[in-house]
Amino acid sequence: QVHLVESGGGLVEIGGSLRLSCAASGCSFSDYAMGWFRQAPGKEREFVAGMSWSGHNPRYVDSVKGRFTVSRDDGKNTAYLQMDSLKPEDTAVYYCGARFSSSLTYTSPAANDYHYWGQGTQVTVSS
Repeated sequence: QVHLVESGGGLVEIGGSLRLSCAASGCSFSDYAMGWFRQAPGKEREFVAGMSWSGHNPRYVDSVKGRFTVSRDDGKNTAYLQMDSLKPEDTAVYYCGARFSSSLTYTSPAANDYHYWGQGTQVTVSS
């Protein structure tokens, strides 16, 4: 059973930075594409960023391009989301998802394509 645990969330001022981590266990981490999603109160879960198992062609939603960076360390079974220049609209619970995929480059933005999820970590950007 794949188990994902997010960490690194918190309260930050506008323009600040946070680094989220997603530690995986119970799987061959390098076989999985990883995605980061977020869900604000009253809104649907939305794709933020992700990368394939190979790390090629990371994908971002337009609203975070140039501010967020997704990465992975297969030796540590961990995915990361570096978030810079944070804005109040980035406030949400952030989730990481894992998707078993053989694609070298494709990262799905659809939450339904991900097989495993972490419990989420709250990110609050104060205005």
